[in-house]
This record gives sequence, C-alpha cells and structure tokens, in this order.
Amino acid sequence: MTQWLSWIKSNEKEILSILNDLARKAEEAASLLSELLGNFEKLNENHTKIKKLEREADNLTHSIFEELNKTFLTPLDREDISRIASKTDDIIDYIEGISGRIINFKIKTSPPYMFEISKELHRATQEINLMITRLNNVKADKSIIDHCRTINEIEHKADDIYRKAVGELFETTDIINIIKMKDIYEALEEASDRCLDVADSIEDIVLKYT
Repeated sequence: MTQWLSWIKSNEKEILSILNDLARKAEEAASLLSELLGNFEKLNENHTKIKKLEREADNLTHSIFEELNKTFLTPLDREDISRIASKTDDIIDYIEGISGRIINFKIKTSPPYMFEISKELHRATQEINLMITRLNNVKADKSIIDHCRTINEIEHKADDIYRKAVGELFETTDIINIIKMKDIYEALEEASDRCLDVADSIEDIVLKYT
C-alpha cells in the first residue's frame, strides 16, 4: 500500500512537471514570434525554432493525457488539467501557424500592428508560465487570481490593437493583401483568446479552493 501511494504521489508531480514544460514552451514560442516580427532577417531561423517547439508541445500534451489516463489520483481535477494543457498547446499551434503564414504568404516586412500584438501575446504567455508553476500550491497562493486578471487586461489591449489594425487594413484596396493580413491578424487574436482561456481555467481552479 505504501509503495502504491508513493507511485501516485510521484505521478502527480510528473503531471505538473510536464504542464510546466508546456507553459515554458508557450512562452518561448511567443518570444520567438515577437522576435520574428521585429526582425525579418531571422524569419526562417525563428520559424524553424517555432516548428520544433510546436512538435515538442504536441508530445508534451499527449504525455499529459497519457499520465491522466493511468493516474487514479490527480493533483487537480483531471478535466481542469486537460483543459489547461489543450489550450496552452493551442497557443503554440496558433503561433506556429502565424509564422508559417508569414513565410507562405511571402511577407517581407512586419505588417502594421502585428509586432505590437505579438508583444502582448508574449506578455500573456509569461503570465501563464508563472501561474502554471504555482499550481502545485494553488490552495495557498491566492495571488494567482491577480495574474489571471492581468491576462484579461492584456487580451483586451490585444483586441483593441487587432480592431485598429483590421480597420486600417480595410481602408486599403489590395484585396489579396487584405485577405492575407486579415488571416494572420485573426490567428494572432485567436492565440490571445487561448491565453485568456487558460487564465479562466486557472482562475476556476483557484476559486474551487477559496
């Protein structure tokens, strides 16, 4: 019995450790996207790094699901863990899609406002990384709620920039360029929304223990 309980405890740590790794990769991918949009000279190099992170994140997400399936007791509700893992992985998927579109659409310079949105996205992933590292002490660390609200503020700011960018885009007349740019702007906005989804899920967890 003691050995069995010990196995459960170590498995709980494994789940949170993998989730921590996933959050770090989300922050790293967002940082690379911001760097990519700020310096097109490293476009292909940074896209390659992002693609690598996206594959690694997929593997981590699958590992979390596998651990959940074979673990009797989990550190948090398994539905909460699954949701956080899925939404965090989605952030990286969107980031990889954005950098891929920039290359496939043959965009040569950073479009207006994209760099600004990417910086907000990076800020949001930094907050997510910070919060996920604190989940092992969620019952005692109520300050996590403050970080959830910070992400909410970041998402609102990103939305404002997105609406301004799309508004100005529709004042132009190059239809092909409008289609390309709108597609990328929408992917950036979706990535920001996924950050808010993660924050909302974490806030729900904290409130359960309040």
